Amino acid sequence: MTISARLSIMMFLQFFIWGAWYVTVGNYMTAMGMADLTHWPYTVNPVAAIVSPFFLGLIADRYFATEKVLGVLHILGGIIMFATPMTTGNSTVFIVMLLAYNLCYMPTLGLTNTLAFHNITDQEKQFPLIRVFGTIGWIVAGLFISFGLVYLAPEGVKPDVTALPLYTTAVASILLGMYSFSLPHTPPQGAGQPVSIRTILGVDAFHTLKSKPFFVFLASSFLLSIPLAAYYNFAPIFVNASGVENVAATMSLGQASEVLFMLLMPLFFRRLGVKWMLIVGMAAWVVRYGLFAWAAPDGIFWMIALGILLHGICYDFFFVTGQIYVDKKSTPAIRGQAQGMLVLVTYGLGMFIGAQVAGNIFNSYLDGATALGPEAWASFWWIPAGIAAAIMLFFALFFNDKVDTSEVSV
Repeated sequence: MTISARLSIMMFLQFFIWGAWYVTVGNYMTAMGMADLTHWPYTVNPVAAIVSPFFLGLIADRYFATEKVLGVLHILGGIIMFATPMTTGNSTVFIVMLLAYNLCYMPTLGLTNTLAFHNITDQEKQFPLIRVFGTIGWIVAGLFISFGLVYLAPEGVKPDVTALPLYTTAVASILLGMYSFSLPHTPPQGAGQPVSIRTILGVDAFHTLKSKPFFVFLASSFLLSIPLAAYYNFAPIFVNASGVENVAATMSLGQASEVLFMLLMPLFFRRLGVKWMLIVGMAAWVVRYGLFAWAAPDGIFWMIALGILLHGICYDFFFVTGQIYVDKKSTPAIRGQAQGMLVLVTYGLGMFIGAQVAGNIFNSYLDGATALGPEAWASFWWIPAGIAAAIMLFFALFFNDKVDTSEVSV
């Protein structure tokens, strides 16, 4: 088997694992009587994203072979996830278990990228073809939960409200952990090199890149990540409450569109440029939340499905475009720091604050009930829509930077 095929299997399993539990855990918690705590899995995940660079920079990248760290973390994470459903009787312990699992999982995102880049010869051409199997893995996870686990779930019970997705994650994690030890040997990338907290946080990169346009971009990325957290937390719960039968499969429509728009991004870059790509990405979030709000009172499926299908524009035009913008503005010496800083600001701090904000807003509408009614869902979705619209206008008015995107390849 070729190196590319082995790395593609790694990516497939890496994101199958994430997609198997992350999308539907809110529905499971609601069924277990934790409806007012469903924002916590989406809070501990960013906490782990904030901690992850420190683990990678101070330990994994300096002392241990990448494939061995990847294997140990996935096996340990699988064991933790296997035990997690046994703790639903104590919500605090349940959330702590999810935190422990995420602390094992989140560093593996960087480790799989490191392992892939180290073992291919043409990163620009080979990596996208390997990475796309990760998105396929996420899609397959959603389809498996909806159409595979239905045969294991109690009759008449949706698989996503049972512990089966968590057990699926546990099994897949242990499988990937064992498979990781067979991957090509990848020595620690930072062995013998000095490292500091300043480097990990990207302080040097910020000082190099600082300018009014970059500050507007970074501030907008951070602020927009706050209303964005509402989608990852509450969209699956909303889809389930709207009477959709196959929640996980329906949510995977977003990843299918992500693949399509990823392939089309070079064309859009040449036509629109960075500023308008980012504005279109921000506008797509506003439209998505608006569609959910309009669909809520009557559970209009086509509006819900369209809102999910916008994920290709929402994610690729905002997150991926932002990563490309940072790459184009960076020098080789600070490129890694700059990307790490962007992840910390968006996936870390922004999503952390967003999960708490969205959770508190949701609970204010919940007001002691076990679920939101259709009208409450409509009101709920207009809040992140309005916030995203305000940030989009701020960015459109104050961001003005020229970037050469003629050679962008995604």
